[in-house]
Amino acid sequence: MTSPFVPADFDPPTSLVGDGFYLEPLGPQHNDADHAAWTSSIDHIRSTPGYPDGNWPPADGMTLKRNYADLLRHEDDFEQRKGFTFTVRDPADDDVIGCVYLYPTKSDEHDVTMQSWVRASKAELDGPLADAVFAWLAADWPWERVDRCGR
Repeated sequence: MTSPFVPADFDPPTSLVGDGFYLEPLGPQHNDADHAAWTSSIDHIRSTPGYPDGNWPPADGMTLKRNYADLLRHEDDFEQRKGFTFTVRDPADDDVIGCVYLYPTKSDEHDVTMQSWVRASKAELDGPLADAVFAWLAADWPWERVDRCGR
């Protein structure tokens, strides 16, 4: 039997505030803004460390309906404690500017895989966001061996 992704008595944090961004759980309420964020930055995201397979985001994009279904899946993963996806928002206008994904790893060397992306127009936040999330995981989450996906 495999161990759960997080301990049964662990209460997952639902927010992180950083310099120029804040995180909250991703859900279907973010559909329009999330879709606009990643579709405006496909090439930038595909060049971000952690997205080496070239499969995401889809080069041809996807419909709002399909994006909505994807957000429902992420919301369900969060509720089921199988993975934790956060939308990254701009505190100046609350617009969606990226995402953070925390999912089980396929590696025996790590406890969690951490991936993140930001809009091309907010590229300067790529490194600071990844560093802030890594520090947050060390301080407030139960994992010790984080795969930062090349960051």
